[in-house]
Amino acid sequence: MSGNSNLELSKRISTYLDVPLVDPQIIRFANGEINCRIQKNVRGADVFVVQSICSPGVNDNLMELLILIDALKRASAQSIIGVIPHYGYSRQDRKASPRTPISAKLVADLLTVAGATRVITMDVHAGQIQGFFNIPFDNIYSSPVILDYVQRELVGVGRPLQDPVCVSPDSGGVERVRHYAKKLGCEMAMIDKRRIAPNVAKAMNVVGDVKNKDVIIVDDIIDTAGTLIEAVKALKDNGARKVFACATHPVFSDPAAERMAGCQELDGVIVTDTIPLSPACAALEKVKVLTVSEILGRAIHYTFNNDSVSSLFV
Repeated sequence: MSGNSNLELSKRISTYLDVPLVDPQIIRFANGEINCRIQKNVRGADVFVVQSICSPGVNDNLMELLILIDALKRASAQSIIGVIPHYGYSRQDRKASPRTPISAKLVADLLTVAGATRVITMDVHAGQIQGFFNIPFDNIYSSPVILDYVQRELVGVGRPLQDPVCVSPDSGGVERVRHYAKKLGCEMAMIDKRRIAPNVAKAMNVVGDVKNKDVIIVDDIIDTAGTLIEAVKALKDNGARKVFACATHPVFSDPAAERMAGCQELDGVIVTDTIPLSPACAALEKVKVLTVSEILGRAIHYTFNNDSVSSLFV
């Protein structure tokens, strides 16, 4: 079953699994309230609900997901698994200052109370979010999909990247970048970043050697692309040749499209389809979208058969 946030990804997953989507008949009343009437008997069934908590309408998409889960619970589904390719509110994972919420925990509580019995998500922003749930939680990685593309199309003789270096745009992403560097057999570096306001970052120093080397910036989310552009400038100032970026979740809030289009030093951006692109971002030639439908489909299949999901990443 799918909500409306990323119907194309849901259709790809459905095609891969050869299991048709059930129509949840989601409607909106005149005052904006959301309702649904599921068009199939789900009593005793294992139901997977695919819905990214993302823009446009991030809060509407969250409410859609909660209402679908509640409807399934009241229809006596045996298990209700929320497949959430992009877990919205994941960046609000701690109290960064006094009197602020931990919204990632709030969303976890909402999903659990609504009736979810398991959650599957992809590249959750902070690992501790797994501990916010008292139900099973599977964090699926997009790295096999992105690394396969990078190794096939970008790295090697006659390809755009020679002698590559994987770079983390901040200290929080070092473990992710270490994994990419190990798989690609290359060195890694990090950018010392200072965030001076929400969605406003200033790159300061590059830790590591990038001079006369091609660079792959590895991140989980690109939002307004402010961090990305600052990182590109810092890397170029330190002698990097070509600069590519890859990220799982293309949030691409305004003015991301304008920033990426205007940054001539940025050679390419590789993202996945956990979030559908706006027309402006989809039109950018330097943006390459890879589908994660197969790996999510396999995770769903393994979960249904009680097989090991972690075997996807061995």
